[in-house]
Amino acid sequence: MELPGLGRHCAERACRRLDFLPLKCDACGEVFCKDHIRYDDHKCGSAYKKNVQVPVCPLCNAPVPVQKGEIPDVVVGAHMDKDCKYNPAQHIFCYVYCLHQQSYLKAQLFELCEHPAA
Repeated sequence: MELPGLGRHCAERACRRLDFLPLKCDACGEVFCKDHIRYDDHKCGSAYKKNVQVPVCPLCNAPVPVQKGEIPDVVVGAHMDKDCKYNPAQHIFCYVYCLHQQSYLKAQLFELCEHPAA
């Protein structure tokens, strides 16, 4: 017995499967079966609205905005060359023996002990 009022057909032209638990794409609004719901599976033209990834600079951990059509690696490389706030001298630590506390202290390179020498 057919139940024509139940379910929806997959919007993918090559599929058109009758699915009783159809899924609606949150980008384009079309209804798809479980095999075609991913943006890549149905070549969603609106995927750029939802599938947004922002690369992070590996040096300063700042997000680097990428415009549509730009290559993320090139944009991050340009950020590292021009706008990156990373300063390697701020991130080099060493251990210094403090005579006042009679122990080793973790200190940044070029940072001096705040206690006067005995």
